[in-house]
Amino acid sequence: MKAIILAVAVSIMAFAPALAAGIAGPQVAVPALDIERGETITEADIVLQTLTPDRMRPGTVMASTDLVGREARRVLRAGEPVRHDDVRMPILVIKGTTVTMTFVEPGIMLTATGRAMSDAGLGESVVVQNPVSFRQVSCIVTGAGAVRAADAPLASTVAANP
Repeated sequence: MKAIILAVAVSIMAFAPALAAGIAGPQVAVPALDIERGETITEADIVLQTLTPDRMRPGTVMASTDLVGREARRVLRAGEPVRHDDVRMPILVIKGTTVTMTFVEPGIMLTATGRAMSDAGLGESVVVQNPVSFRQVSCIVTGAGAVRAADAPLASTVAANP
């Protein structure tokens, strides 16, 4: 009896890829043509394609809205599923460049310049070094060469000592 169950299990496992290939999966956004590393993805670069379950991977981008306006981190091949890690927001802050930091608290707004310690895109986190004190501040990119302090110790100190 065990031999029959084992034989059936082995047969099912042997034919599983063939069965999966015949099953239609979800429609996902894939590149219509090869997209080079660093290129910004447009609506014209994306098509919807039905993937079989064996081609689905964790982190696969499903909707074209998750791709349009993003930048390719690597070469994206036509018709191949794209993972979230394969794309990023376009770089707005470049490592080593001067950026404008903004510290905002109710009733006060301070700006200062600093040096970006890494590349970052819109909404991404970046560490900025104050060129005078050499202190590093964690910031969020708000635009080209502009960041907002994620937590502003200076503003907290001002609020504590009115």
